[in-house]
Amino acid sequence: MSKNIVGVDIGTSSLRAVEISGAASAKPTLVRYGEVPLPDGAVSRGEVLEPQTVAQALKTLWSQSGFKSKQVVLGMGNQRVLARDLTVAKASKARIKESLPFQVQDMLPVPVADALLDFYPVSEGIGEHGPVINGLLIAAVKDAVLGNVRASKLAGLNTVGVDLIPFAVSRLLVTGAGTSGTVALVEIGATTTSVVLLSNGVPQFVRIIPSGGDDVTGDLASRLEIPRELAEGAKRTLGLTPSTDTKEDKTASAVIFETVNELLGSLRNTISYYANTRPTETVSHIILTGGGAQLIGLKDALQEVTRLDVVSADPLRGFSPSKSSADLKARANVSSYTVALGLALGSAA
Repeated sequence: MSKNIVGVDIGTSSLRAVEISGAASAKPTLVRYGEVPLPDGAVSRGEVLEPQTVAQALKTLWSQSGFKSKQVVLGMGNQRVLARDLTVAKASKARIKESLPFQVQDMLPVPVADALLDFYPVSEGIGEHGPVINGLLIAAVKDAVLGNVRASKLAGLNTVGVDLIPFAVSRLLVTGAGTSGTVALVEIGATTTSVVLLSNGVPQFVRIIPSGGDDVTGDLASRLEIPRELAEGAKRTLGLTPSTDTKEDKTASAVIFETVNELLGSLRNTISYYANTRPTETVSHIILTGGGAQLIGLKDALQEVTRLDVVSADPLRGFSPSKSSADLKARANVSSYTVALGLALGSAA
């Protein structure tokens, strides 16, 4: 494997990637980063539908951003991926993975043969028949993963890993950061929102919500009958600040509040469910990140509905200072690169 690695975040409307060096070191370095748009229909909620189109966009991204490494890590984190609690008899990781197809069919929405399975150990205990390992079953629809890998291959890249996006983001922002207690990590993307509950830096619970920033844009465009470009501008300008200006702005504000409130309700219910099923744990605060989290007023609104402190994450906190990291940090969209940064770090995991 080359010294440098590139994390690639395949979104619905754009590709974002970062190249880092020293992924396994205490302070990796951000070497390069870049973003290119994707045409409508090429990708749907993180799943590549047109591999040739995405491959061409990847080639453009490499050319424009000057990436040197062709070793990439991709992410999966949509509704074609699930994470469920699972307890198995204590065994080696290889033996556990071997046994998964015989244990989890009833937990899957598709046949075992159509899924890629993995197991993330969380803790050990004693069960009815002896030692057990408690953890999370990770299952992804095989075609969805292979479609993304195919686009990477068509672009002349070598996929060295496919990571679950919630784990990638957790690794970047929480795991290994000396965090104690229980925290909720919320990453709001364009079309999906991931919630990870971590105890002492170890993921305990994952939920992927099929909603994100693009839902607000889409609802504005539909309800106001305006182009998506204007809807995106209205969303960024108004946010969750009640408008008292024109009738159009008041209507737009109402649409934004209605759509965002649905997501806030899902986030509140997810965190409450975790807290209610684990009464010995107390969720101390929420770490908020992702491009969709930049909506004006969202942080305060999330704090209000959950009654928990909400802190904005710094995706570059664990990186060594470099010209590229300083440049990215100066930009307002640094949180949009959270997933790509976490995926790149996954090469060392």
